[in-house]
Amino acid sequence: MSSSTQQKRPIPTNPDAVEKYMKDRIGLNESFDLGVRKLKILKKDVHVYYVNGLCDTAYIIQIVKELVQINDKKELSVNIKKIIENRLLHQSVSPVETLDEVVDQVLSGLIAVVIEGEEEAFIVDVRSYPGRQPQEPDTEKVIRGSRDGFVENIIINTAITRRRIRDERLRFEILKVGERSKTDIAIAYIKDVANPDLINIIRKELNAIEIDGLTMADKAVEEFIVKQGYNPYPLVRYTERADIAATHLLEGHVIIYVDTSPSVIITPTTYFHHLQHVEEYRQSPAVGTFIRWIRYFGVIFSLFLLPLWLLFVLEPTALPEQLKFIGPNEKTNIPVVVQIFLGEFGILFLRMAAIHTPTALASAMGLIAAVLIGQIAIDVGLFVPEVILYTAISAMGTFATPSYELGIANTISKLAILVAVAIWHVPGFIIATTLYILIISSIRSLNTPYLWPLLPFSPRAFFQILIRSSAPGSKIRPSIVQPKNKRKQPANS
Repeated sequence: MSSSTQQKRPIPTNPDAVEKYMKDRIGLNESFDLGVRKLKILKKDVHVYYVNGLCDTAYIIQIVKELVQINDKKELSVNIKKIIENRLLHQSVSPVETLDEVVDQVLSGLIAVVIEGEEEAFIVDVRSYPGRQPQEPDTEKVIRGSRDGFVENIIINTAITRRRIRDERLRFEILKVGERSKTDIAIAYIKDVANPDLINIIRKELNAIEIDGLTMADKAVEEFIVKQGYNPYPLVRYTERADIAATHLLEGHVIIYVDTSPSVIITPTTYFHHLQHVEEYRQSPAVGTFIRWIRYFGVIFSLFLLPLWLLFVLEPTALPEQLKFIGPNEKTNIPVVVQIFLGEFGILFLRMAAIHTPTALASAMGLIAAVLIGQIAIDVGLFVPEVILYTAISAMGTFATPSYELGIANTISKLAILVAVAIWHVPGFIIATTLYILIISSIRSLNTPYLWPLLPFSPRAFFQILIRSSAPGSKIRPSIVQPKNKRKQPANS
């Protein structure tokens, strides 16, 4: 948390002393984007401090024009502070009493108005951060649904959330984190729904952050609040869609907005939260359930298809007579285990290359990798066709996983199971699979069991995981977040 060890300095009554402090503290006249506009209002010095690029110039010009016109319409007055306050034509004007607050607010994009003889300065919110307009996130596209998504501006992000939840009990608590970055972070929740203990835990964790800056924004915040360590499985869920964020707020979750990040953090979350996708709720319940099941099968294939196929290759006697065709029909100079790992790492290389390749070239690169590299590798005897087939199906299951972080974590688990199968065959598969289930079932995210509602088992909640309920049928909020108000709809609905 940004907390200066120095004593808070009161605002001097002499604006020249404020200017000297701004020169010494933030490099006024050294940094080209820092500026001050000096005015003479009713024979009093008035300074306006700003940062170019973070402020709306039109607002500043209008405010300066109004202040200058005071000299034409007012006589000398002892109450110049009140006169100036009334002429600050903006809906967000607040007084501050320390120089530290003035510096923090100016560097955040607001302007500070300092008046000679006054121990208070006025802060006017004329921020206009550079950035893009809300648009559909690339990683959470839908066939039918809203096309607006979060951007790097926290003000816009909270606004498009409040547009969906016009409830007087919706709260956005804002604080600054980072001694140097002073990053704006907002905690969002619905007051009569969210669990107060959960809110207090998140608020306490955020206030306890001590770091120079949060240049990696939400990811750095996540590492502080959940203390994940080297556990590859995601303990929070990210989303760039405002409708998903609003849905989780109504369920009782607490959401963290971090300025400069186009995604928000949903807390707490379980393994099954990372398997949800908005497309399930943009289709009919039957279609949504079908899509959900296909996705579940894809995740299972991404984890266990390759290890099972390798096991049957190494232990062909374990196959029933009807499935004897499974396994390579040709012998190669390279062991099947090595081929599988080469194929897996090849898929990972391709995925990384696609991320770092411009969109116009990504399709051509994928075509080259799929057609030329894959076919030529088979022709020269580097791979057998079955390895390419099962590796591709496993990769498609990974791509079908909505959460990128969960897909990568499952890939790491799959590689570990493959190693166990390659070394110990059947016992290795059984032991590795058992350890996998034990490890993920022991994970807790903000005191939330990771495999809920499977472990511990909750029949009603598990049914909702398997079957996509219709909106009128979803009357109870998930108990995992322990909401204060458990019913989404009135009891008589």
